[in-house]
Amino acid sequence: MVETGGGQRRLDGRGKVTGRLRYADDLPIVGLAHARLVVSDLARARVTGLDLSRARAVPGVLAVLAGRDLPPVAAAAQDQPLALGQVLYAGQPLVAVVAENEAAAADAAQLVEVDLEPLPAVVDPLAAIEPGAPAVLLDEGPGPADGGAHGAVAADGDEPRPPNCVAATRSRWGDAAAALAGAAAVVRGRYVLPLVHQGFLEPHTATARVEPDGGVTIWTPTQGGYFTRQATAERLGWPETRIRVVPMPVGGGFGGKILLLEPLVALLAVAVGRPVRLALTRTEEFLLGRGGPGAIIDLELGAGPAGELVAVRGRAVFDLGAGTEEHAATALALMAGAYRIPNGDLLGYDVATHKTPTTAYRAPAAPQAFFALESALDELAAATGADPLELRAAHAVREGDPRPGGRSWPAIGLGACLDRARTHPVWTDPLGPGEGRGIAVGGWGGGLEPAAAACRVEGDGSVVLHVGAVDLTGSHTTLALLLAEQLGLPAEAVRVEVGDTGTAPYAGVAGGSKTVYTVGPAVLQAGEAVRRQLLEIAAQELEAAPDDLVLAEGTVSVRGTPGQGLSVGALAGLAMRFGGRYAPVEGHGRVAIRAQAPMFTVHLARVRVDPETGEIRVTRYAAIQDVGRALNPPEVRGQVQGGVVQGLGRALGEAMAWDAAGQPLGTTLADYLLPTIEQVPEIVVELVEIPSPDGPRGAKGVGEPPAVPGAAAVANAVFSATGVRLRTLPLDPAALAARPA
Repeated sequence: MVETGGGQRRLDGRGKVTGRLRYADDLPIVGLAHARLVVSDLARARVTGLDLSRARAVPGVLAVLAGRDLPPVAAAAQDQPLALGQVLYAGQPLVAVVAENEAAAADAAQLVEVDLEPLPAVVDPLAAIEPGAPAVLLDEGPGPADGGAHGAVAADGDEPRPPNCVAATRSRWGDAAAALAGAAAVVRGRYVLPLVHQGFLEPHTATARVEPDGGVTIWTPTQGGYFTRQATAERLGWPETRIRVVPMPVGGGFGGKILLLEPLVALLAVAVGRPVRLALTRTEEFLLGRGGPGAIIDLELGAGPAGELVAVRGRAVFDLGAGTEEHAATALALMAGAYRIPNGDLLGYDVATHKTPTTAYRAPAAPQAFFALESALDELAAATGADPLELRAAHAVREGDPRPGGRSWPAIGLGACLDRARTHPVWTDPLGPGEGRGIAVGGWGGGLEPAAAACRVEGDGSVVLHVGAVDLTGSHTTLALLLAEQLGLPAEAVRVEVGDTGTAPYAGVAGGSKTVYTVGPAVLQAGEAVRRQLLEIAAQELEAAPDDLVLAEGTVSVRGTPGQGLSVGALAGLAMRFGGRYAPVEGHGRVAIRAQAPMFTVHLARVRVDPETGEIRVTRYAAIQDVGRALNPPEVRGQVQGGVVQGLGRALGEAMAWDAAGQPLGTTLADYLLPTIEQVPEIVVELVEIPSPDGPRGAKGVGEPPAVPGAAAVANAVFSATGVRLRTLPLDPAALAARPA
């Protein structure tokens, strides 16, 4: 019998490491045609002419289509499958070529002639909100609520909006102005974070096929089949029942694989009457694949005469590119909620610029919010002579404290994580020459969405668990563990199957740290139904009361006689035969968890800074996180380590950049500086378990928090080592090399 809390290898691990797992681009489909895109090389322009004739003459070409050739789509200009009339960012698709093979499509795409009339572009979000700035969006129709699928907070809509501001929100409590005016110490700073890419290995790929009944099947590595179906249907103006989405294994997502190519590929398949696949190149991925937003955050923190926090005031400007997905409101809620601060005034703007539209990236808005907040706290500690850890511990929110929005904090582990950090060697060991230490907190509220699950016991004793949730991070293995424990079976006896949107139980997007938290209770409910059915059949066969039966090690036996019983498979087989007297052993669970299980983490970093070059070397790292209960500890630790590496990437090199005209300055992995193995130290993970009353077996989400505080922890360690405060990411070694000796 397996138990949660031990350790279980991923059930899909062998297929991944041996290369046998079939990804979206590997899927063989009869009659498949291939598409290539022609994209704009200008950030803002008017389309004045298109000559498609030479491309259409290439042998093997089935169609060359511009936006005017496709049916009208119910989407804002930046979300049209192909641009109509005006270009809003460099990389926006203009024309799609469909051919018998990829080579013919690529050759024909080179022959498309596009005439563009350049128009002034605005790429600086602060310039974009100034009077007279060029308008970015032709309209502000809502795009798909990817952020909402992750648990993001929506703007209140009452705050006045400057030009190009998609959404504005304000959070006020107490009297921040008066408190700052009377504070004993005040720190002020501007914290700047660039747009970043999720950095996944698999570029976007989607395949669509028109079915005999006129419906369209789409195979795509989406993080959420039902959301992709809904959003695609809304874009195309089709009923959802006309679309079937088949989620394929995801070769990395982190919020970036929810909706992008699917509406276009569906339209292309309808246009040519053939299955069509579109797979982005790596360069196209950087040009039109949607990364995470940048931000410019101005923040003030004030302390009283005893060092107590008295007020926070600031403005967060999020750079959405030519997009509409809101992030600022979530950032304000996170900055207002982690510490007990009696007075606050926070303003948030989501701003459109002529860059690639952005979307969710692991804990959307949280890395930006906590980089500013945790850096400012470190500065305030230095200004008041306080210990950075003790300053945080003295003001960290605890269970019962008020949350933004009027609710109270449930059982949370922030205080316990800080207590653990006090004695951690990464924090307490003596500092060496040129070495510094840094601490930072990160948090995430947690996503919520209804979910269902179904399971069936087979005659061989195995169990099929049917879910609609996509597995990104080993969540299926954890769901199998939950069910196996409940049924007294080994985890290998559970086979998890993800159905398509025509057959699968409902589940939301795999994001927001909510998959196990919301789907797990449905799995337990389905398992309980199966357990009850097995005991009812066994009671008849063994002539015993159900309460006298024990289900363990794959066998149901009478209590006290473990060697005499019937196997789970035998019991299920009795319900799967001609003339059987029992109904099939199948269970169904459905839940709607309404309460969040907020998650907190504390990260500790050690760095050395080369005094001549300013090179930053992270030498030691620890992540301490409240996970509620670790159902599969090795996978939980792996999740935390992966998030840490993404935080280090933000600190040490990752940035998407554009010049003043909106031209991308890097569109390859040689330009986009993902962290390499020599930059990543050993990452020590410590798990704190403060159980959630609503999570399965007390579990909370895991995925978002570890990606949040890394950049702040490293920046604070750099300040400890050098006395230089860097407020812009990625951290610039040149600024450290230029410091006085």
